[in-house]
Amino acid sequence: MDHINPVITEWLSMAVRWLHVTAAMIWVGSSFYFTQTDMKLRPGVGLPQGALGEAWQVHGGNFWHMVRYKVAPETMPKTFTWYIWESRITWLSGVALLILVYYLQADLFLIDKSVMDLSPLSAALFSLISLAAVWIIYDRLCKSPLGDNDVVLAAVVHVLLVILSYAFTRVFSGRAAINQIGAVVGTLMVANAFFVIHPTQRKSVAALLAGTMPDAVSVAKARQRSIHNNYLTLPVILLMLSNHYPLLYATRYNWIIAAIVLALGPVIRHFFNTRDSGQGTLWWTWLVVALGMVAIAVLSSLGAKANGIAPLGTRSETTVASDKLESAADEIVISRCSMCHSQEPAWGTMNYPGRGVLLDTPEAIHARERQIAVVAVLSRAMPPGNITEITADERELLANWIAHSR
Repeated sequence: MDHINPVITEWLSMAVRWLHVTAAMIWVGSSFYFTQTDMKLRPGVGLPQGALGEAWQVHGGNFWHMVRYKVAPETMPKTFTWYIWESRITWLSGVALLILVYYLQADLFLIDKSVMDLSPLSAALFSLISLAAVWIIYDRLCKSPLGDNDVVLAAVVHVLLVILSYAFTRVFSGRAAINQIGAVVGTLMVANAFFVIHPTQRKSVAALLAGTMPDAVSVAKARQRSIHNNYLTLPVILLMLSNHYPLLYATRYNWIIAAIVLALGPVIRHFFNTRDSGQGTLWWTWLVVALGMVAIAVLSSLGAKANGIAPLGTRSETTVASDKLESAADEIVISRCSMCHSQEPAWGTMNYPGRGVLLDTPEAIHARERQIAVVAVLSRAMPPGNITEITADERELLANWIAHSR
């Protein structure tokens, strides 16, 4: 991307991200709404032939009467609403962001040569191929005998995603690895809609137009995939936002953190789905969520220590005098970070400091001490992809500097 005007790429990235988030909000909103309505269905009197149940709702000062059929009504309705493009636009804009942010800036965000020395092309191809490969595996699992047992299927799919999380952290940078598992889950959800749910809808409509009833088995399978999407929604949202939280993606145990997130999201959804369906209120799920969040926080703090760096707030022994320690820390930050974080960046085609952060003077460095602690000591988020090859000894010296300055 060095030959492209950075203003164009920055604004293009913003526009695509805006589209991606907007489409995702519409898709997730409609998915949550229909799942909640489905769970709240109750038997009623005088319902049409073939109706499974009804749900009364109030919104915007109006009353709404929702009826769901077990398969389909006896006759084709004159008008109805399709929900198709929300998922497709979400995925297409997500892939566009993947290309803009990770593939075209692979050296910064996709590749970490200390993890695996890949070329930008091979890393991008591996990323794309894995999206398709995981969908094929997941789809085969759903169509196998495992698909008849929702609990066992969910457990197997979770294990598969955890294995992938570990594998991605051994191929990509931490940021890209966690984003990739989010992209995989998002792809599974969109593929469920594109290959199973939407075709079943079209076949059901065609059957009604032909004067026959849709296939009940296909309708049940499509509903199963829709429920899968509902349970996967919360994990994918956090995983796709992970690049904003270095302690999630750039620590030693990032793959375990991803595994916990992949479990907590479905647990939260299970609470609401069970309550909405009248099967009870499972308050214990929130204890599980709380314990999971505590585990994530602990794992984030242990990551740096496990890499040989003293925890912040602990004054480890050092042979460097206090005044020289501060000077050495300044030198490390300036030499490893200021090429991007200065008034006139020297990195690539950058025209302004990364994220507006200046780290080119001792005063600026000391003002950003807390941020340096998060992105370069507690985690290895910076430099991105360790592009400037900061060493473990240098990170440890920064940790000692921060501990002694408190």
